Amino acid sequence: MENNTMNRTRIRTIIFKVFVYTFLVGFAIFVLIPFYWMVLTSFKSFEQVRTEVPPSLFIGFKELRIIENYTSAWLAAPYWEYMLRTVAVAAISTIGTIFTTIFAAFAFARLNFKGRDILFLALISTMMIPGEMFVITNYITVSNLGWYQSVGQTQLEAMLALTMPFMTSVFYLFFLRQAFKQIPDELYLAAKVDGTSDWKYLWKIMVPIASPTIITIIILNAMGTWSAYIWPKLVAGPYPLVTNGLREAYQDFFGIVNYSQQMAAALIVTLPLLIVFLFLKKYIMRGVSRSGIKG
Repeated sequence: MENNTMNRTRIRTIIFKVFVYTFLVGFAIFVLIPFYWMVLTSFKSFEQVRTEVPPSLFIGFKELRIIENYTSAWLAAPYWEYMLRTVAVAAISTIGTIFTTIFAAFAFARLNFKGRDILFLALISTMMIPGEMFVITNYITVSNLGWYQSVGQTQLEAMLALTMPFMTSVFYLFFLRQAFKQIPDELYLAAKVDGTSDWKYLWKIMVPIASPTIITIIILNAMGTWSAYIWPKLVAGPYPLVTNGLREAYQDFFGIVNYSQQMAAALIVTLPLLIVFLFLKKYIMRGVSRSGIKG
């Protein structure tokens, strides 16, 4: 009787594990399909992409167009110009985001002032609004400030239009506030007894302790800027970034897109992000785990 019970339990455990692993493998395949399709298309010729119906899921070694497609993709657009501009935009917006997030998170996590919780709740509630809703108001704002104009826009104005609307983030504020809340109150009270100012306590104690979360915010914000498309498309004018610049670099006069070269360009642009993620993923995981859920 006891052996039968143990066998049934073992069978249920095996079935459960098979179900879980099947689901995970299926989900992983679902996530990897777009990347596989991008790499596969970048290896095909222009004629293959346009004439294959349905498109083949594999490609023979003799049909590979690696050197041809990637060389043409690299020469068709000013890569270094786009990348340097994107790195500059990512650096400026990330530095601004970090400073505003640290100050705001410290105020909401440590300082006591009237209406603090209501104000924080109001800020958090804005996360329920889709980000696309802010595009119109941001566009009107940068246009009224003279940072975007269809003719005669300078590079400085383009930089201001690309970075200033993203100097703050409610999500990162919530993220860092949770990390600051993990620091014991006794530490703050002991520092105050020793005569430490809030400014010094913030930079000498709280920021070093929450550094994994801050590093995570830096990585996520930089990756978001690198892959942004809609906003640069609207306000960058003659100074495009890698996303919108390369999106239009592979169309001919009649609007026909060379998808082989475009996918090769997409893979070239994706590689830096992939390398950054692989090298820094432990910091992202550590930052997320340390942010906790303390209210």
